[in-house]
Amino acid sequence: MNHFIHGVVRSLVETFPLPEPILEIGAYQVAGQESIGNLRTFFPGKQYLGIDMRPGPGVDCVANVEALPQASASVGTVLALNTFEHVKCFWRGLDEVYRVLRPDGVLMMSTPFHFRIHEFPHDYWRFTPAAYEALLERYPSKIIGWHGARNRPANVWTIACREGRLAITSAEYDRYRQLLRVYASEPDTTWTRRLRFRLASVIAGRGPFAPYLDRNDWDSVCLNDAMQSRAAA
Repeated sequence: MNHFIHGVVRSLVETFPLPEPILEIGAYQVAGQESIGNLRTFFPGKQYLGIDMRPGPGVDCVANVEALPQASASVGTVLALNTFEHVKCFWRGLDEVYRVLRPDGVLMMSTPFHFRIHEFPHDYWRFTPAAYEALLERYPSKIIGWHGARNRPANVWTIACREGRLAITSAEYDRYRQLLRVYASEPDTTWTRRLRFRLASVIAGRGPFAPYLDRNDWDSVCLNDAMQSRAAA
C-alpha cells in the first residue's frame, strides 16, 4: 500500500456505489502503514471481511485467494491492493475472485510495476495495463489506470465491474478522475532533492530519473465493451 493507491481507493468509494459485503484480499496491515493500510474506515457500517495468508492486524480470516472459502456469488466488492504480485498462481486467484463476486459485483485491484522485489512471502509478478485488459476481459466495464512514468509506471490499477452492474458512465468516469487529482499523490521530498534530480536529468538525460520526476503523473482509460474513452490527467 502507498499514498497514491490509498487515494485511488478513496476516489473509488466517493464515486461509485459499492455493494457489500466487502472482501479485502491481502488485508494484513504492515507495520508503519497504519495511516493508509486500514481501508475499513472507507466503509463505515458495511459488512467487511479481511483475508490474508497470515494472521495479524486487519485479518479476519486466514485463507489463500487461490481457494477462497466464500460461497459463489456471495461478495459485493473485492479489494486486492498490491497483492496479486504475491499470488503464485494468479490466474487461479482471479478465477476465484470472479467466482465469489455477485453478478453486480466490483473488483478493485492494484499492483506495483516499477518497484523493488519485496517478499510477502514471495514477489512473483508484474502486470502492465495491457495485461490487466487481457486478464479482465470478462468484466465488460472497467477503468484501467497507471501511475508514474508512462513506460515505467510505479503502479497499475483497475476498477472492474461484472456484467450485472450498469456500465460506468461518462459522468462517473469524469468525477472519478477529478477526485484522483485531489486524493491520489505521493508525498513530495525536500526541494533540495527535487533540484538534484532535475539537474541530474539535464546532465544525464531524463530517462533514468523519470520514475521520480513523474511520480505524481497518471493516466487512465475507461473500457465499456468495445467502446473506449481516454483522457489525459
